[in-house]
Amino acid sequence: MSVIVRDDGFHAEDYTGEAVIDIAQDTRPEALPDSFDGVDLIRVAFPAASDGRGFSLARQLRARGYAGRLRARGHVIADQYAMARRCGFDEVEISDDLAARQPAEQWIFRADWQEHDYRARLKA
Repeated sequence: MSVIVRDDGFHAEDYTGEAVIDIAQDTRPEALPDSFDGVDLIRVAFPAASDGRGFSLARQLRARGYAGRLRARGHVIADQYAMARRCGFDEVEISDDLAARQPAEQWIFRADWQEHDYRARLKA
């Protein structure tokens, strides 16, 4: 099973559609789809927390005009949540085991991602 992480904490899977594209972390940007017609959800794989290529793919997808639900799927840790949101992900899908090691409070602590970056500190 898995847990869906959003800014307000943990959720059960609630996607019931079939229009899903799964993108591997090693997909070249030029190999991303040109059209997103009918696509409700794109999941980008994160096989390891040390592999950040999915963040770049999320930026590329948003730059190409994808406005639907974008999910990081796999081994994303709570410390990476703010980066995932800044790159364009709407949510993160993690394993039950990871959710047990990093409870919802750790993710929620990082959910104020728009206020806590270096640019916000420079405004003061």
